[in-house]
This record gives sequence, structure tokens and C-alpha cells, in this order.
Amino acid sequence: MARRRFFVPEIHSGVAAIAGDDAHHLTRVLRVEKGQKYEISDNARVYLAEVEAARRDLVTFRVIEPVEAVEPKVQVALYVALIRFECIELLVEKATELGVASLSFFAAERSERGLDRAAAKRAERWLRIAREASEQSRRVRLPDIAAPVAFRDVLADAAPCRAMLDEEPGGVGLLTALSGADRLSVLVGPEGGWTDRERAAAREAGWRPVSLGPGVLRTETAAISALAVIAAANV
Repeated sequence: MARRRFFVPEIHSGVAAIAGDDAHHLTRVLRVEKGQKYEISDNARVYLAEVEAARRDLVTFRVIEPVEAVEPKVQVALYVALIRFECIELLVEKATELGVASLSFFAAERSERGLDRAAAKRAERWLRIAREASEQSRRVRLPDIAAPVAFRDVLADAAPCRAMLDEEPGGVGLLTALSGADRLSVLVGPEGGWTDRERAAAREAGWRPVSLGPGVLRTETAAISALAVIAAANV
């Protein structure tokens, strides 16, 4: 059975610590105790470590040795139109599990008004969800979750392969668009779909329309499905 993995703020002289509410969760919920061995990541590398002390407000680890860890072959930046926050929470969790490198949201023309302003209050919660999902899925690095950006800034992404999920007929399959790239940006529209103006702007900026099949998927379903296809194709 694979060891649990925890993220630590830093490792200094072979020692790492988790404090506050996170320490309380480790000791009271996960029952972490002195002498137990776990894997820890400083968001760059993974190490085998032993618990030196486990108190209510502080858990300290002593590094034993580095652990070989596998990262996704394709680095995916996911841009998603703002949707209801309960759907975003599901998306943050599942996108993290599926290995997304970065996740950004933007206000599309058909996004509900005011979501971009309200999103700033949810950022801390989204980061916490991403961290928990990263530990559960044994990631090496946490995903970058950015504050909402303007659609024009999204279109300026310079990845060598840029795929725009589109329900209109004519898009190529996602795997065809991927075509061996090691860095990919995926653009997902809002509930109600893209407007003609957004679709034209994306194509003019070099985004390639792609399809996930004949059905019309919800925003969060489309994003999760795209990441699953990419992950499965690069095992």
C-alpha cells in the first residue's frame, strides 16, 4: 500500500514542519504519530520522512531519503469560464487529481454577472481543495490556481498547442489536436456555450476548435473529460 503524502512549506537541514489547523488534521483525524513514516513534498521533490514529533499544533518530520516520483508527461494549462462555485469546487478537485499544471478562470460573455468579483473570496478554499486532492493523488507539485483573468489575456497564452473545446460541428478530436505536444492549453466555455464573437476571437488568436464527441457537456464535465483523455493517452 502506498504511503500517504503530505505537502510541507519547506525543508531545511533535513527537517520539515506542518503547523496550525493542518497539524491538527494530521494528529486528530489521520492519527499521525511519532515514529511513523510518510512521504513529504516541498512542491519540488518528494522525500521519505519519519515523524519526529506529533503535537496538536505542530508535526515535524526528519527526511530519510529522496523518493523517485513520476510527473505528467504533458503539462496542461486549463482555462475555464466561470460557473457556479459548487461546480468549480468539483472541477478544482478532479482537475488536480488528473494532473493539471495550472487552472485559471475567466468571465465569458455568458457567465453569470459578478462571479469574477466574488471568486476572489473563494481563492483560499480552492487552494485548500487543491492541496487535499494533491495529497490524495500523490502529486509532486501543487497546481497553480490563478485569480480570474480577462478573456483577452487567456487568448494570449503562448503554449505550442492550444485547444478550444467547442460543441459546434467541425472540431477535430482532442487527441488529434494534441499531436505529441508536451505542453497544452485547453479552453473551456461557459454554460450556454461560446458566443460567435468569442469563437471568432479564439480562432483568430490561434486556438484550434476540438471536440469531445457529439454530445453537449456541462462546463465542468467537459473540462474533466478533456483532462482524463489527455492523462489516459500519456500513461
